[in-house]
Amino acid sequence: MAASPYSELYGKIEARQAKAGVIGLGYVGLPLAITLARSGFTVTGFDIDPDKIIALDSGQSYIEAVSGEVLMAETGAGRFSSTTDFARLVTCDVVVICVPTPLTKHRDPDLSYVEATSRSIALTLRPGQLIILESTTYPGTTDDIVKTILEETGLKSGVDFFLGFSPEREDPGNRDFSTATIPKIVAGDGDEARALMQAFYGAAVKTVVPVSSNATAEAVKLTENIFRAVNIALVNELKTLYAAMGIDIWEVIEAAKTKPFGYMPFYPGPGLGGHCIPIDPFYLTWKSREYELPTRFIELAGEINAAMPRYVVGSLAEALDMRAGKALSRSRVLIIGLAYKKNVPDIRESPSLRLIEIIEERGGRADYHDPFVAEVPTTREHMSLKGRTSVALTEEVVMSYDALLIATDHDDVNYADLARWSPLIIDTRNIFAKLELSAVHIVKS
Repeated sequence: MAASPYSELYGKIEARQAKAGVIGLGYVGLPLAITLARSGFTVTGFDIDPDKIIALDSGQSYIEAVSGEVLMAETGAGRFSSTTDFARLVTCDVVVICVPTPLTKHRDPDLSYVEATSRSIALTLRPGQLIILESTTYPGTTDDIVKTILEETGLKSGVDFFLGFSPEREDPGNRDFSTATIPKIVAGDGDEARALMQAFYGAAVKTVVPVSSNATAEAVKLTENIFRAVNIALVNELKTLYAAMGIDIWEVIEAAKTKPFGYMPFYPGPGLGGHCIPIDPFYLTWKSREYELPTRFIELAGEINAAMPRYVVGSLAEALDMRAGKALSRSRVLIIGLAYKKNVPDIRESPSLRLIEIIEERGGRADYHDPFVAEVPTTREHMSLKGRTSVALTEEVVMSYDALLIATDHDDVNYADLARWSPLIIDTRNIFAKLELSAVHIVKS
């Protein structure tokens, strides 16, 4: 009697004989692919960008979490290869989707990448495959969209192929955790799919946390990021209020976090960046309309965080006027840090991009310095900034600007030099206080 598609695939996974395919070789997909390869699976990475494939084939990693040495080791051992040929998906027993889920210009979910990828998989779908979505989305996407597209082939989920969801939890620049050590939420369309998910991720990740349904797993990811967005919005709002009162929000937070229970510190900033926190909450607010239920708390948090770049530029303009006697419209400003967080080259949704635009909307001129971003790449919403390059931080260069605006507190910057050279500094990250550098020309915002 022939083995069932479930038992045959389960056996392959247990023996590390299952071939895995990872679609989307970005910040999520490439670290996952290499982690799977290091655990013993043969992995093929798929991407529509031929430049990524050329880089990987030459042993060059463009993701900090994957070193060139590790990439070459897995490639040399035959456990990892990459391609733009999606026809090769037919050879994969497990296929993981790690593609972007952005927002449209109207801030509605854009699932075009998920849908297009699902249709590519459908072209080669065969019995005995496990298809997994990792892209962040609203509850119901895996079962309502991915499953529907795949079942148009005539194959049935839970019978012929298996379907699961496992939210990515990557944190670029965080050296304390890796793909293998971050607990992995898993779910499946039915008990067999969930068991396959547990076996597959359990082979590569230290801790696997199963939940009851794909929709629940999708909700877990949104909840994690909404929690952060709402709390960051709270401290951003407190920052503006306390500033009006002459109270330093950073000092308040440092004192409050000495309480050993009932408090968790979050920190203000010039706005939210990254692919998750500024975007994911809107996936749930959009879905909530289907149930005619308001998400006022989440939407208000989004409004507060989105307003921060304009608040910071307002502080900059006021400081220029009061301390330098110069209007922003006649000023040159140097933004320190283009990436959305320290020590990474990731500029997705970075508030620095918006800061530059607002300064220039008001007639000023803004340049940037970032040790991780030599040139502004193509972005969907900031095309006017494409091609601008990072300026050097020499004394002559810094002194040529009317003000510096610290937007990202990269470690690889000599802040003591900046404090000596610049006539005015707007600090949105409290970096000078942390370094115990204070002066009348340093203004917190």
